[in-house]
Formats: sequence, C-alpha cells, structure tokens
Amino acid sequence: MATAYTYSQVQGTASTGTYATLYNTASATEAVISSLVVCNQASSDVTVRIGLDTAAGTPGADEFLVYDAVVAGNDTVALTLGVTLDASKYVRISSSASTCNFTAFLSEIS
Repeated sequence: MATAYTYSQVQGTASTGTYATLYNTASATEAVISSLVVCNQASSDVTVRIGLDTAAGTPGADEFLVYDAVVAGNDTVALTLGVTLDASKYVRISSSASTCNFTAFLSEIS
C-alpha cells in the first residue's frame, strides 16, 4: 500500500448553517488526518464547526469534532487529532464568517 503525505485547504463559510468540504477520501483510499488548523484572518471572532460525514451534507449531532468553538480575531488554532477515515468519507466545515480558512494535514493510503 502506498502512502502520500498531503494537505487540503478551504475557505470558511459565511454562516455556521452552510457547510463546505475540507476533504473527502476517494473510493479506494483511506486517510489519517494528523492535524487541522483554523486561521482567522479578521480582527473579529468567528465561530467554527468541524464534522465528519458520509456525504457532502450537514453532519449529524453525533458526527461533530468541533461545534460552535470561537476562534479569536487574528488568531490560529491547531488541533492534533489523528482522525482516521475510510473510503468515501467527508470532513465538513462551517464558520460564522468567510474570513477564516481551514487546513487539514493528512496521509492518504491507497
């Protein structure tokens, strides 16, 4: 099995009720996310959510890793997680303002 080290980035959403895909595993791939970084580029606080899902939808109540956490203005939060994903899984994010970005550092196994 081959392992590729990579990262994935996406800009935050303008509302915590709107979700974007930070990463999804391909159908014949597994992944290990070593860390997630949220960078707030504005001077005001943002509220963020990070969840896992089996589709590109809204994560269920039991699928959230982070729910309504506040990232202070001009701050960066790094989470060391070790999340494992099997094939065809999604990491979904949302934020209260599009002034932040999300980055996942991961290993893909195929």
